[in-house]
Formats: sequence, C-alpha cells, structure tokens
Amino acid sequence: MDLSIARGSGTIRKVISQYKKNPLLIIDEWLLSPLKETEVRDLLEIIEARYKNASTIFCSQFDVSGWCEKLGDPIIADAICDRIVHNSYTIVTDCKDSMRKQKGISEN
Repeated sequence: MDLSIARGSGTIRKVISQYKKNPLLIIDEWLLSPLKETEVRDLLEIIEARYKNASTIFCSQFDVSGWCEKLGDPIIADAICDRIVHNSYTIVTDCKDSMRKQKGISEN
C-alpha cells in the first residue's frame, strides 16, 4: 500500500530507497492479496537491493512452493523467490485452530 501511495504522490524512488536501507524489513500477510505488475517490479528492486545486505522477514499463510505462481510474471517471480529462498531460514507453524479460536476471540 505504501508503494501505491508513493507512486501516486511522486515519491516512489524515495520510499523504495527507505525500504532498501532499513536493517530489518518485516512483510506481514505476504501475498495475501494479488500484486499489480508495478508492485511486483518494485518488490524485485527492493528484494534485490536487500539480498545479503539486510534482513527481511516474510510472514505468509502460503507455502513457499506456491509463491511464484502468486507473483504472476514467471521470470520476475523466479528472480524474487530465488533471492528470498537462498540464504534463508524457514519457520513453519502447523496449527489446526486459528489464532482467534485459540485466544477465544469472536470471529463475528
């Protein structure tokens, strides 16, 4: 969402630069919503700049094996996933119940 707002306001280069420089970037709900082509290209630029230079945490409900398909363009998706998967650690939590059910939070 930040990238879309920055693109509209003409500050996209500045925002991408900030994402490149942060020592830790956490991307929550990774690929929960489909990405536009421009967002995928911006993401590649950010991930490529951070590769082996800064830490990035991806929190996703989806298995890594399905990420390329969700990113769209197979060439760009492969480049992104290649940089994410290599030199990474994967932590998988296998949970039968949702967090809401475990914590007693009403889903209504």
